[in-house]
Amino acid sequence: MKLMSMPRAAVLTAAVTAAFIAAPAAASAAACNPPAKRGEVAHVNYSGMKSQLFCFGPITIKPGQNTIEFPVSKLVPNEDGYITRFDPDLVYTDTNEVPGVDVLHLHHGVWAVNNNFTNPQWAAGEEKTIFQLPRGFGWRSRPTDTVIVNHMIHNLYPAPAHVYLTWRVDFVPLTSPDAASIKRAQTLWLDVAGLKAYPVFDVLRGSGSGGKYTFPDQARGAERRNIGSRHEFTATRDMTLIGTAGHEHPGGLKTELRIKRAGRSDRKLFESIAQYFEPAGAVSWDVAMTATKPSWRVKVKPGDKLAVNATYDTKNASWYESMGIMPVAVYYGSDAGGDDPFVTQPPITGEVTHGHLNENDNHGGKTVTLNDATRLISGASFSSKTLPIKNYVYTQGDLSLGGLQGRPPTVRRGSSITFRNDDSTGNPNTDYVFHTITACKNPCNKDTGIAYPLANGAVQFDSGQLGYGPGFATPTANRKTWSTPKNLPTGTYSYFCRVHPYMRGAIRVTN
Repeated sequence: MKLMSMPRAAVLTAAVTAAFIAAPAAASAAACNPPAKRGEVAHVNYSGMKSQLFCFGPITIKPGQNTIEFPVSKLVPNEDGYITRFDPDLVYTDTNEVPGVDVLHLHHGVWAVNNNFTNPQWAAGEEKTIFQLPRGFGWRSRPTDTVIVNHMIHNLYPAPAHVYLTWRVDFVPLTSPDAASIKRAQTLWLDVAGLKAYPVFDVLRGSGSGGKYTFPDQARGAERRNIGSRHEFTATRDMTLIGTAGHEHPGGLKTELRIKRAGRSDRKLFESIAQYFEPAGAVSWDVAMTATKPSWRVKVKPGDKLAVNATYDTKNASWYESMGIMPVAVYYGSDAGGDDPFVTQPPITGEVTHGHLNENDNHGGKTVTLNDATRLISGASFSSKTLPIKNYVYTQGDLSLGGLQGRPPTVRRGSSITFRNDDSTGNPNTDYVFHTITACKNPCNKDTGIAYPLANGAVQFDSGQLGYGPGFATPTANRKTWSTPKNLPTGTYSYFCRVHPYMRGAIRVTN
């Protein structure tokens, strides 16, 4: 059978199975113990409940790595029971400290239990939401389970790192007296960009209306290709929704869950709001998403349609390769309480699952550390020439360089400069170093942090991630070169690498 004739979920499962790598060994809790998150949501306690920490690794993150991996894990409780809480994190193997998000961070993690890629059980981004199920519900767990840990750990610097990907769970053994009253929760995966290994869309500064852009509702033109079928789901049997929280990238403001029923006006079920601790506003990972409160319940009937969207800020910057995901914990049945949302409006506000995290302390943008390209003499003409990127440096016009190399290369108006990523091997199986050329506001020369630099150039352009990766699971453009737009007005243009934000450069368009 050809892959293209299989259902999409089967295609993904088959592709992942072909791409399995050996699972890292489990670490002892003594060697891996992430700190508790401040202000974390309270535990729901049961008789005999155990807190179990799973440390996946050690994982070696190569210099500049930004790839998507699918290793297999047997890290599950060693007895039958229910998992009622999931708390993800990332720590260095040698210091047991959580890496600074401006150095190394968990772009995403998705835990697919028993190869279920249609509805993965848990997920996390750098906001590290804690999933606490309400009393009386748990994810069924057996010692024979396997977990595919789809992770994308991003190394922003050209030095290797060694980490554990961790998850701490509350586990109620089947032998607990309370286990008999626990109903089985399952996860329904809702994603505005669909069931893909890398479901993303772009949000351009100034798009949408009123400084906000909602995807997929306001998607136009080519961006509509990124709308996934899983932004909507039609129920085929009675369901009770018992909890949800959203996942977005920097710039995200909220995700929204709605319900539609034939002959009725659709209703809003919940808004997962991004609560930013970031002083500069909605521009960094220093954020917590709100999750539903323990009492939230929604009855869903066969034929009802659930839909999600994601809203981003468009006043401050452009946000490339954004996400909007809402995993929903569900119970398949109607005997779990709750109300018909077309009779009783469920509460749409929730609560954050933790406070500010220490790994988000370096905000950046305070100290001038590089040259100001607008004050530099023009460099050599690069019209119709190629500018290599090598050893994490834009070899001509890099703002960290002095002398002739540091001068911004020039290009005649109506012509273009072609950038080439020479840090890329060209081999999708071994290529780990990707680079972008992304416009930022002049002079773009302050210290790097989670809130600086931003894609806020006077004229917007972005190359995509130059490099190669496996075809079905890659964040890259699968090419090494990109050329600047030929319609750029005269002037000096600063840019940075979204993958390695300390990399800055500039070009100059002349007459």
